[in-house]
Amino acid sequence: MNIYETINAVHKELAAIGISKDSRNNHSGYNFRGIDSVYNTVSPILAKHGLMILQRVLSCSTDKRANKSGGFLYFTVVDVELDMIALDGSKHTIKTFGEAMDTGDKSVNKALTAAYKYALFQAFCIPTESTDADSETHIVDHLMDAMQEIMTQNSLQDLTQAFKKLTKGHSKDSTYVQKLTQAAKNRKEEIQNGKA
Repeated sequence: MNIYETINAVHKELAAIGISKDSRNNHSGYNFRGIDSVYNTVSPILAKHGLMILQRVLSCSTDKRANKSGGFLYFTVVDVELDMIALDGSKHTIKTFGEAMDTGDKSVNKALTAAYKYALFQAFCIPTESTDADSETHIVDHLMDAMQEIMTQNSLQDLTQAFKKLTKGHSKDSTYVQKLTQAAKNRKEEIQNGKA
């Protein structure tokens, strides 16, 4: 079978069984399809039909961002291609992006996993009851924006000026000032330790 016949055969099997959302994000309160469920469902079907999928990273960028507790998150975006290769050597390439955040060293792994997982969901139209991206509205957290600005300062003078500007008019909002103060303290330590 050529690549498109193979993709169609895999699609037919996945459309019949789908992948349930058996993992739960307790912090945000939603169910999702974890990568282990995706691998456990998709891998035997790919093997049965002789379809190999190889992921290739075209670019990867990671930024350090402030979180609400005054610490930092690593935010990663990957631009990847996935080659779907049939037994006859014919192939089809999918280009996609993945993004993720982590407090430690896992943001790249998470972004690659997201890119792979969602590429499969879309390429094979794997059934789900998930929320459509257009059904959600996101509200920008001004504290997060302020903390991000604090985090990008590279000198103590710039940090002091940014802190004064960002706290001006917020004296009644003790949570905002407290969290921004903690972020500024963390950034000051980084600048003083040469990690800016």
